[in-house]
Amino acid sequence: MNLRRVWALAKKEFIQIIRDPRSLALSLAIPMLLLILFGYALTLDVDNVPMVIWDQDNSQVAKNFILNFKNSRYFMIIGYTNNYPDMVHAIDDRTALIAMVIPKDFSLFLESGRQAPVQFLIDGSDSNTATIARGYISSVLTRYNERYQVKAFSRTIVNPLPINFRPRPWFNPNFESKIFIIPGLMVVIIAIISALLTSMTVAREWERGTMEQLISTPVKVNELILGKFIPYFCIGFFDLVLSAAMSEFVFRVPVRGSLILLFLLSSIFLTGALTQGIWISIVTKNQRLASQYAMLSTFMPTFLLSGFMYPIWNMPKVIQAVTYVIPARYFIVILRGIYLKGVGIKDLWLQALLSMGWIGKGCQNTQLS
Repeated sequence: MNLRRVWALAKKEFIQIIRDPRSLALSLAIPMLLLILFGYALTLDVDNVPMVIWDQDNSQVAKNFILNFKNSRYFMIIGYTNNYPDMVHAIDDRTALIAMVIPKDFSLFLESGRQAPVQFLIDGSDSNTATIARGYISSVLTRYNERYQVKAFSRTIVNPLPINFRPRPWFNPNFESKIFIIPGLMVVIIAIISALLTSMTVAREWERGTMEQLISTPVKVNELILGKFIPYFCIGFFDLVLSAAMSEFVFRVPVRGSLILLFLLSSIFLTGALTQGIWISIVTKNQRLASQYAMLSTFMPTFLLSGFMYPIWNMPKVIQAVTYVIPARYFIVILRGIYLKGVGIKDLWLQALLSMGWIGKGCQNTQLS
């Protein structure tokens, strides 16, 4: 391999990218745009759940009970009502997601030591939000019951709570969805942009008719591919650094592990994605077709089958088997391990090895093509 010819081809590709504003915008602006759009729009947190209340008891005990929801950041009490049809209407027109009904004997039930029934009507048309809201209700009621039991048994010798349950979530103590989503989002962006950029590089030569000129020169196939690979690797690595900087300073998601290890293992995934794009470009020889194949083969598998949004263990067995051939599955484990847990190569070597296998397969396909 002649490095001078490789450098000449890489320099030519750099000049072509700079002279093509669309390619430059695609490579630099799109990653930032995707990270901002997905980072702010794609959140699993549900705050300020609108709630309407029908307090039939109207006692101080009931008011104290309502305060537990009023003081929670998860709920927003939008109003009170005194009849059932108004509550149903509030849920029907989506003014409220939850309606709480406190019976008229609520305080008497509690003062006599009996269980007091409280009804919650939840809009289940959005099942995900309804499930999260139901969890919030359960959390508030659990804390209320604990305080009530401690107060009721304070004069007895027996401990009212024999089991001292103190959960301590690791890695994401406040269960913030952005801490979980941003590293996965970086995987999606790198996979899409890298494959999309290189998917057009060889196809462009065929469409412009310059490939025949390159073939007639002493340039070898490996030199041609490497010469086209280097500029896009630099751009992809710049996008990676940019994404890491935005996650740190814009979304406040810090890297707890080694930054060097992050960039080193990310380079492996980046190389695989670029190789896949070059292979698509060689096979299709058409820019439009190549870009469509690149989007189809990266976005859908990375978004749906990598564990980015949905847990793989919750998928059917057949789909779980398919995920083993999705490289993003391993890279998501790497990024979340470094970002959230701060683990090192000792815990990530298997994922790194499988990612390198993807590069080998990509290079083999490229040579055969």
